[in-house]
Amino acid sequence: MEALMQFFSRVAFSFISISFSFPSFAASDEAWKAFQDEVRSACLEAAGESLEGAKALVDPFGSETFGLALVGGKSKWSDDRLGMICVFNKQSKTVELSGELDAGQVSETLE
Repeated sequence: MEALMQFFSRVAFSFISISFSFPSFAASDEAWKAFQDEVRSACLEAAGESLEGAKALVDPFGSETFGLALVGGKSKWSDDRLGMICVFNKQSKTVELSGELDAGQVSETLE
C-alpha cells in the first residue's frame, strides 16, 4: 500500500509539472472541475473490470486532445497492486486503458 501511495505522489508531481507546461485557455474553475470529474468517472468505470477499490489521479488539464489519468487498485485476480494509464478522448468521450502495470515497478521507475 505504501508503494502505491509513493507511486501516486510521484506521478502527481510529474502530472502537475507537465500540466503547467501547457497553456491554459480561458476556462472557468468549474469547467476544469467538471472535466476532471468526467475523466475520473470514465477511467474508474473502465478500470473496474480489472481493479477493486480503484482510485484515479487525474491530470488537471490533460493534453489538447486527451484527458489523462493514472488509475491504481488491487487486482481482481490476485493480491497484486496494479496501476493503469487511462486516456480519455475529449471529443468522442471514449476511454482506453494501458495494460496492467505493477505498482512497485512503476514506483521504482519514478525514483
